[in-house]
Amino acid sequence: MTLPVPVPHGLPMERDAGPFDPPRRITRLREARPVSPMVFPDGHEGWLVTGYEAVRRLMADTRFSSRQDLGVLHVPYETPGMPVSTEPSPQIPGMFIAMDPPDHSRLRRRLTGAFTVKRMKMLEERIVDIAERQLDALARLAPPVDLVKEFALPVPSLVICELLGVPYADRENFQVNSAKFLVKDQPLDEKMAAYGALTTYLSELVTRKRATPGDDILSDLARHDDLTIEELTGAAFLLLLAGHETTANMLALGAFALLEHPEQLAALRAHPELMPGAVEELMRYLSVVDVLYRYATEDIELGGELIRERSTVVVSLLAANRDPLRFDHPDTLDIHRNARGHLSFGHGIHQCLGQQLARIEMRAGFDGLLRRFPTLELALPAEEVKLRTDMNIYGVHELPVTWTESPR
Repeated sequence: MTLPVPVPHGLPMERDAGPFDPPRRITRLREARPVSPMVFPDGHEGWLVTGYEAVRRLMADTRFSSRQDLGVLHVPYETPGMPVSTEPSPQIPGMFIAMDPPDHSRLRRRLTGAFTVKRMKMLEERIVDIAERQLDALARLAPPVDLVKEFALPVPSLVICELLGVPYADRENFQVNSAKFLVKDQPLDEKMAAYGALTTYLSELVTRKRATPGDDILSDLARHDDLTIEELTGAAFLLLLAGHETTANMLALGAFALLEHPEQLAALRAHPELMPGAVEELMRYLSVVDVLYRYATEDIELGGELIRERSTVVVSLLAANRDPLRFDHPDTLDIHRNARGHLSFGHGIHQCLGQQLARIEMRAGFDGLLRRFPTLELALPAEEVKLRTDMNIYGVHELPVTWTESPR
């Protein structure tokens, strides 16, 4: 069989098969060669990994580094939106998602206790209350309304602000700059201006918390004298960005997907006990964070291919989550499916620290929305919904919705 040529000049990431489906070229690559050679715009040769088993194995193998200072081609951090560079990038203090052990272990260990399953379950009642209060506010509005602005973005923002100890009154600062930072194609100075505004704000915040700690996660971190202000700032940036952007986009895109699959929506309304499994299936099906990066620290065999030392390896979680060798009929949204094992929260040492928090937020958000708005529907044709194809976390920019009877 003739092997496919390397993926030319960048990633084929435009979702041209529909708002919820992987790019056709990604699907074809996975079917033909799950570990495919690719060529970056500057001519640097690397690899694109699309098969479920290969992705899972790669993410569990610490020989595939997350560091950005190894002298290879540098592409965005797993914290999406970091600028592309062809020069070695210095490590950002506190940005533990772009570190390897032991530095990664030292910082992540400080946070593990704050995000345990037990602690998240203790917070569940408060998270449900936040979601319900936001739904109260939504119900008082005259439709049509933008579900992103009025529900999907406020709920995780309120939750993460409360957990971290970030004043919600400052949300305009971090929401606007987060959005600017995550734009894919923009001048580097604009991206770095947004990043600088966020880190300046967070540096001042963690400095105050070190002087006068409160009852929140950033204060708990600030109590550790071995962590510098720069490390605290980097960790705060990561937690704040990941803590509201990813869940906000899952709530909005998930609502869009359910509205476009009325039989699934009806089944979930009739059987709310299916909500935990439905959240896992929506995570698998939508994969809002679809690309991660790794760097080979030695020659490594993966999926029958030899990945040479210093190669850049691009990981497509979206393609892996739609692999028919792992999930039957993977391009079908099925809330009855057992989707556990999906890779939307990552795998290995960098598996999402806040995954239990995200699950609780999504369960509370979708449950309340479906229960209280039984006639919810799109307020415009589906093809007119503005997709976040220009952003490093996928979703919708706006989701205009309406309803025909009073919310419950």
